[in-house]
Amino acid sequence: MLAKNKIIFHQDIAPAHKSALAVGKLRDLHYELLEHPPYSPDLVPSDFYLFPKLKLFLAGQHFSSNQEAIAAVEGYFADRTKNHYRDKIMVLEYRWNKCISLKGDYVEK
Repeated sequence: MLAKNKIIFHQDIAPAHKSALAVGKLRDLHYELLEHPPYSPDLVPSDFYLFPKLKLFLAGQHFSSNQEAIAAVEGYFADRTKNHYRDKIMVLEYRWNKCISLKGDYVEK
C-alpha cells in the first residue's frame, strides 16, 4: 500500500518529467517518485478513466468549429467536482497494486 503521509509523484514517461531539472526539483521538494512501467495503459489515469469518459460525452456530437469543440470539452471538465477527480485517482493505487501482483500483466483481464 502506498504511504498516505507524503507526497508521491507518479513519474510517467513524459520527457518533461524525466528531465534532470524536473527530477532535481522533485527531490528538493522531498516528493517520493513512483516510477511508471515502460508501457502500462492500466496505470495512466487519462487512459483508463479520463479520455474514455470524455469520448462517451462527445460521442455523436458535431461541432461547426474548433472553438465550439473546445468549449464543449472545457464545459465537460468544468462540470466535474474535485471529488470526482480525487476518487478516480484513488483507484490508481488499486490498479498499481494489481499490476504489481500480476507482474505487469494487463489488469483488465
